[in-house]
Amino acid sequence: MFISKKFLKRATLGIIGLGTLTSLRANEYDLGSIGIVRLGRAAITVFIIGRHYKTELYGSNLSPNTQEYLDLKSKVHKYGAQKLLELCCANKGVYIKVGQHIGALDYLLPPEYVSTMRVLHSSAPQSSFKDVLTVIKEDFKKDPYEIFERIDPEPLGAASLAQVHKAVLKNGDTVAVKIQHRAVKTNSYVDIKTMSALVKLTSLVFPDFKFDWLVDETKKNIPRELNFTEEGKNAEKVQNIFSHYHWLKIPKIYWNLSTSRVLTMEFVEGGQVDNLKYIQSNNLNPYEVSSKLGRLYSHMIFIVGFVHSDPHPGNVLVRKKNNEAEIILLDHGLYANLSNEFRWEYSKLWLAILDGNKAAMQTHCANLGVGDLYGLLACMVSGRSWDAIVAGVQKTKYDTQEKEKFQKEIPNLLAQISNVLDKVNRQMLLILKTNDLVRCIEHSLKTESRMSGMIEMSKCCIHSVYGEKLKSCTNMWSKWKVSMSKQWSLFKLSLYYIYLGAINFNIINSVDSLIKNEFYAF
Repeated sequence: MFISKKFLKRATLGIIGLGTLTSLRANEYDLGSIGIVRLGRAAITVFIIGRHYKTELYGSNLSPNTQEYLDLKSKVHKYGAQKLLELCCANKGVYIKVGQHIGALDYLLPPEYVSTMRVLHSSAPQSSFKDVLTVIKEDFKKDPYEIFERIDPEPLGAASLAQVHKAVLKNGDTVAVKIQHRAVKTNSYVDIKTMSALVKLTSLVFPDFKFDWLVDETKKNIPRELNFTEEGKNAEKVQNIFSHYHWLKIPKIYWNLSTSRVLTMEFVEGGQVDNLKYIQSNNLNPYEVSSKLGRLYSHMIFIVGFVHSDPHPGNVLVRKKNNEAEIILLDHGLYANLSNEFRWEYSKLWLAILDGNKAAMQTHCANLGVGDLYGLLACMVSGRSWDAIVAGVQKTKYDTQEKEKFQKEIPNLLAQISNVLDKVNRQMLLILKTNDLVRCIEHSLKTESRMSGMIEMSKCCIHSVYGEKLKSCTNMWSKWKVSMSKQWSLFKLSLYYIYLGAINFNIINSVDSLIKNEFYAF
């Protein structure tokens, strides 16, 4: 999105080299005519966007400090975003998933791109109803209306890999049926190979950037997401893990009416979790919604190590039940399975960030693969500026000024960010994506500055780290000491939270000293 003045020249060379790349590597990639068309479409879009930035913005000779320049930049961003949206809708599949992720990066990308791509969260291109019926018939070997009394022709929502239709069973149950797009599996394999070729093209245009990690992760994740049987098992697993959360709803799976391409679930209604108007009109508290979502994901990441990794707003609903907010979690196709070692290291990194301990941040970032860029990784993990981290993110309220500064600095750091993503522990990639999407929801609900989320996260980190210490205890006495230390840390954190709720953020330093040393006693 942030394109240098040298982009056009390099992009032109890249486009010229594209024909050579596809012809020389056709057999290796087995792209086929469809794949080459999709690759060419993407490359041409990149070229058009770059040329537009070059001629309209960088060639304008306007001073960057003028309002006229800012207005022109916004106009150029809108053009680029629209072209990117058109590419996603034309190529579908993996491209839709990339577009959905862009639509979640409020704190990172220009608002023109975010608002344009956000439509893909719930309004991705649809398959025809004829194709939907064909997939059902192919998988069940019978006419769809022998299974369902009624299927609504219009989908409730369409996503990158599938779409969901409301239906009624023969016994009268209302269900949601998720049907994979008929050609998505074939196209996805082509798209992955296309992405690999595009990475080579992008390397010609941006030689300092490293995108191989993106191809590697896509190769690993797409086959998992295309297996709806695995998605159903994930849904039941997370329901069992969090059965004590009475405010969490996971739709029931109808296994007798499900296959690897068709997933039949209990139909549940609710509003998108980022729809502030819906939340307010239903007399729900956005801070309650945000707090419950933060609690759920903190426990997934730091305690359980089984993390729902696609929480874009279309996959998280909310509704009022028994006079409180109920969170409805959908689309369980992609989960991160975190090792205990990663969980403990990540917990320690977060405690270091919360405490502003630079030495500890460097140590734990090094253990995660990027010690030399520990400050940047800390910013990526927390979504906060380095100044806020050093000052203490628990004591520094997130505001518009910090967000604007963050967005202003990001264009200068894209090469370094690419380097971090290339080096960091692979388990971190889905976590960074999850963090981005949850922060996007908080931004939409205007709850970014809430301190309760940090407290909940701190509690989970303490549980995780002391859980590691308990595993290494060899006798009852050492276990008792560790357990008491853990309870003492949690108690002091509770005092901190009470104090934080009673006074202004600017005078909390005296309480901060109560917990500072305890976090690093281990």
